[in-house]
Amino acid sequence: MADTAAPPPPPAAPAPGLPAAPGTNPLSRKLNKILETRLDNDKEMLEALKALSTFFVENSLRTRRNLRGDIERRSLAINEEFVHIFKQVKEELESINEDVQAMSSCCEDMSSRLKAAKEQTQDLIVKTTKLQAENQRLEMKAQVADAFIAKFQLTPDEMNLLRGTKDEPITEDFFKALGRVKQIHDDVKILLRTNQQRAGLEIMEQMALLQETSYERLYRWTQNECRTLTQESCDISPVLAQAMEALQDRPVLYKYTLDEFGTARRSAVVRGFIDALTRGGLGGTPRPIEMHSHDPLRYVGDMLAWLHQATASEKEHLEAMLKLVTIQGVEENIQEVVGHITEGVCRPLKVRIEQVIVAEPGAVLLYKISNLLKFYHHTISGIVGNSAATLLTTIEEMHLLSKKIFFNSLTLHASKLMDKVELPPPDLGPSSALNQTLNLLREVLASHDSSVIPLDARQADFVQVLSCVLDPLLQMCTMSASNLGTADMATYMVNSLYMMKTTLALFEFTDKRLEMLQFQIEAHLDTLINEQASYVLTRAGLSYIYNALQQHKPEQGPLSNLSSMDSVSLKVAMAQFDRYLSAPDSLLMSQLNFLLSATVKEQIIKQSTELVCRAYSELYAAVMDPSNEYKDPETILHRSPHQVQALLS
Repeated sequence: MADTAAPPPPPAAPAPGLPAAPGTNPLSRKLNKILETRLDNDKEMLEALKALSTFFVENSLRTRRNLRGDIERRSLAINEEFVHIFKQVKEELESINEDVQAMSSCCEDMSSRLKAAKEQTQDLIVKTTKLQAENQRLEMKAQVADAFIAKFQLTPDEMNLLRGTKDEPITEDFFKALGRVKQIHDDVKILLRTNQQRAGLEIMEQMALLQETSYERLYRWTQNECRTLTQESCDISPVLAQAMEALQDRPVLYKYTLDEFGTARRSAVVRGFIDALTRGGLGGTPRPIEMHSHDPLRYVGDMLAWLHQATASEKEHLEAMLKLVTIQGVEENIQEVVGHITEGVCRPLKVRIEQVIVAEPGAVLLYKISNLLKFYHHTISGIVGNSAATLLTTIEEMHLLSKKIFFNSLTLHASKLMDKVELPPPDLGPSSALNQTLNLLREVLASHDSSVIPLDARQADFVQVLSCVLDPLLQMCTMSASNLGTADMATYMVNSLYMMKTTLALFEFTDKRLEMLQFQIEAHLDTLINEQASYVLTRAGLSYIYNALQQHKPEQGPLSNLSSMDSVSLKVAMAQFDRYLSAPDSLLMSQLNFLLSATVKEQIIKQSTELVCRAYSELYAAVMDPSNEYKDPETILHRSPHQVQALLS
């Protein structure tokens, strides 16, 4: 190594025979110094030894003697190598210095040239700055112009969409372009409040013309679309709904379009109705409605049901077409168009229903048809309101006609009852005419109860039906029983009224009539009760005595002085009355056995028995009265009224 010191020369050996002093011997000092040295902390020594180990590989006397020379030679070689390398570095640095000097000269030259050029191009820079500022202003104006055009003008594609040919279909892009025109027309009003009024007026006029052209094209397309909707079932496309939404801004075109739709659908509905009558459905299912013309109720019901379904379907079609329309009166428009559509079927419907009604299929069927017409009138008016005047008027006319003929049929039936009044049968029961009329009434009321017309209308019809049937029946029964005896007449009337009451009791809205019949039954029951009581008193021997008692006045003197009221006559009568008490059922009028109601019969027997007991009580009180001067009255009437009542109860 270059910086490694050569080892000191070996110390001189001491003279032979002379001991070396321990403190002055150089070798001893070096050895001690070496021994005292700690190699762990001497990094330079460790590095020197490490470097020495790279070339000192053989430890011999020769190598140890040449070690110093080897180290010096190695140090010299290293220094020479360092000088050589540093020389190269120096040469490179000198080259760099030359380059830097050249660059510095070049920069100074360029700086001077730039300074001279700057002085020469000062005017050009000023002009360039002005041009740049002008360019920025022009760019700003261009942006403003582009924004103005984008806001207040249409693109070529949008213009082509709005001015398309007649055969081109309308798409959703058309409505976007039309909405853009509307927006521009509204936005341009802002320009009228600024200094750009001329531009605003020109743009407004341009957009107005474009709008009219667009609406005209849209109307023609919508008109053609509506004319194609002639199938029985039609699908309303979303584009058609959008077209109606756009046309609502032009009320005249909007109205014409609805009229066109109504005309197309009217012909489709009429054709569908005729097909349903004569051809039926696809494949023969359902069968043609005319196949059921022999069944008047089903025939009329099928026609009305088809019409009801068609009316509801047409309303749904209109609702789908006008679902995006937001102007007022949409519901009125729907009802008006539905009325126009269904007007075409009124004539064939009316002719067929008139044929059924005029054929007079019977009172019951007429009444059912009348209720059916009333129901569908109410149902269809609930769907389309009252604006479908022609259809609802036709149904109402048919309802009134069927109702009129129905009541004419009932009136004719009642007049026949009055023309030929039957005598009561021997059993004093209802006559055959009464039974037939009640059966007819029962069928009419049963169909009335099963009808689905509104409650108030049903109640009004009920009152009229009952008046038309019951009043002639009551009159017939009264005339029929006019030649009978009192008891027979009362029995016949009770049976007839009882049959009427049991018939009406099954139906609603008959409370007033039932009360009236009950009052009449009770009036005739009173007659039967009095007749039965009179019959018992006569057969028991008390009738004459009771009459004398009723006619006796105090100024005539004691009751016992009357010829028929003496003790002997009373005892004879009481003996006969005792026989009645022993078998009270033996004294019943034969008419009571003809009563149809066992309850009524029991009521008559009970109340007539009460009258007999009351008569006996009055007789008992008179006999026991001392003013009538009966001797030993207990022997004449040996039973008290309570005992008699107990025996008869």
